[in-house]
Amino acid sequence: MHLKEFEIRWSDVDANRHLGNSAYINFMSHTRMSFMTEMGFGHTEMAQNNLGPVVLYEHMHYFKEAFPGKPIRVSLELKGVSEDGMFFQFYHNFYDYKGRNIARGDMMGAFINLKERKLTGLPISLIESLNKIDKADGFVTLTKEDTRKHGHIPKDLA
Repeated sequence: MHLKEFEIRWSDVDANRHLGNSAYINFMSHTRMSFMTEMGFGHTEMAQNNLGPVVLYEHMHYFKEAFPGKPIRVSLELKGVSEDGMFFQFYHNFYDYKGRNIARGDMMGAFINLKERKLTGLPISLIESLNKIDKADGFVTLTKEDTRKHGHIPKDLA
């Protein structure tokens, strides 16, 4: 499991003077991108392959509050990936300075071709890097159907 530590800054706190929900999302994103860079998915590799990661959904579950003055740690675990690397799913757990689990995030994303602006699979070298990531308990091979498992589909205005 990958862990990244964060200081709760003044700008991370909401009107209730605890860590705001947007900060949780930002900490998850920062944890993912720093880890992905370590695994060979940095800006250089993404640019060379004309790729960009996109978030399809993020679900948050809050258990306890977090306040400024004490660090938090955010974990990253690979929950699933499609065979072509197009779709991926991560779990993030948030821990306070005592190691207590204070929140959990579940996110699913995909890769797009930045020129065509369409979903795309990964080159084999990046699939091999993705497959080296430690897998979470209950790891699954994702399919396109998994992206719609919550029943949300677009409905345009008439």
